[in-house]
Amino acid sequence: MPELPEVETVKRGLNQLTLDQELTGGDVLLQRTIAYPFCINEFIDRVKESIIVNWHRRGKYLLAELNQGSWLGVHLRMTGQLLWLNQDEPLHKHTRVRLFFGKQKELRFVDQRTFGQMWYVPKNTAIESIITGLGKLAVDPFSSEFTVTYLADKLQKSRRAIKTNLLDQSMVAGLGNIYADEALFKSGILPTTISANLQLSQIELLRTAIIEVLSASIAAGGTTFSNFLNVKGVNGNYGGEAWVYNRMGEPCKVCGNIIERIKLGGRSSHFCCQCQR
Repeated sequence: MPELPEVETVKRGLNQLTLDQELTGGDVLLQRTIAYPFCINEFIDRVKESIIVNWHRRGKYLLAELNQGSWLGVHLRMTGQLLWLNQDEPLHKHTRVRLFFGKQKELRFVDQRTFGQMWYVPKNTAIESIITGLGKLAVDPFSSEFTVTYLADKLQKSRRAIKTNLLDQSMVAGLGNIYADEALFKSGILPTTISANLQLSQIELLRTAIIEVLSASIAAGGTTFSNFLNVKGVNGNYGGEAWVYNRMGEPCKVCGNIIERIKLGGRSSHFCCQCQR
């Protein structure tokens, strides 16, 4: 699933390519991709003749601010891709939505697993009332609110494993499996550690590590282990820099110990038992 760095990478690409261009129409190939409004003809009618003013990111959500005061929301979920293409490009097998612009360009939503969604939020409507998942998000790791005090307050009340808490979007917005593993490695914390047992010094290290690994991945254009592509169809490069994620059986880059993998809360967790305690 695309995580914060991948979504941020897509957002930046969209802001470079799609702003100040009028939406001339569109085509919905899979009806359930449109989460609101429920009529696909209404969705196309609403977005038509809009101009994208700016793209924003909240957690793993993409939000396009439209000139009419309305919004277009996108969540890529497991396998979603937003690709900026010429309209005469052959359709990908898993194309779900096409949004047409001038000069024969289009923004194409491709989604193999079909979990991705799009929303149109009318003018003078609270975004959270339509895209309800936004109301459940915690603070963003790059927000000034993401302080050691904030993180300590969240974690020191919980008996869950720290890895489980990091995947909870009501704890930290935007983190997923890849960067939770990476941040725990960099902060020297085992994924199975009970959150309430963490010392304040460990939480300080963890907060710093989260910001550092997310920043490094954004600089590398995100991570591509399976489906992720940026808006130009290019893979992310952070995978080659990963400390532990997807490296089971390989030597740790710090101590040479073999990277292990366990299942925790139904998700894979990668770690070095020598570097993480």
